Amino acid sequence: MDALYFKVREEHRIVNRTAYVCMALDVKGHKDILGIWIGEQEGAKYWLSVSNDLKNRGVKDILIACMDGLKGLPDAIKVVFPEVNIQSCIIHQIRNSIKYIPSKNIKAFMKDLKKVYKAVNETMASQALQSQADK
Repeated sequence: MDALYFKVREEHRIVNRTAYVCMALDVKGHKDILGIWIGEQEGAKYWLSVSNDLKNRGVKDILIACMDGLKGLPDAIKVVFPEVNIQSCIIHQIRNSIKYIPSKNIKAFMKDLKKVYKAVNETMASQALQSQADK
């Protein structure tokens, strides 16, 4: 779940719009775009309406929702899908991690980190993470 921002011409002026995007990944690894909704600005209230729309269209449950740190977003999703597990998206996790890395080491850190999040299983990810921690 994420939002993209763009500008459109409306009544002879340029205005900001937000495209809310929901992508699903099933247990077989198949990706599907569940929908794209256009709103005026990103907010938890609009995400609540997106969640309700998904439910009304037949989504029975969401196991894991990956999202950015928008305040109120996890609570809005949990109103409709109370059992959902919330996880920060990988991009935001990486951005938060590199804040603590000296700029001269970021390139090497990112190369090693890629081995962690691209690992094919938990054991390999743990080994790659431990290898990085040992440096």
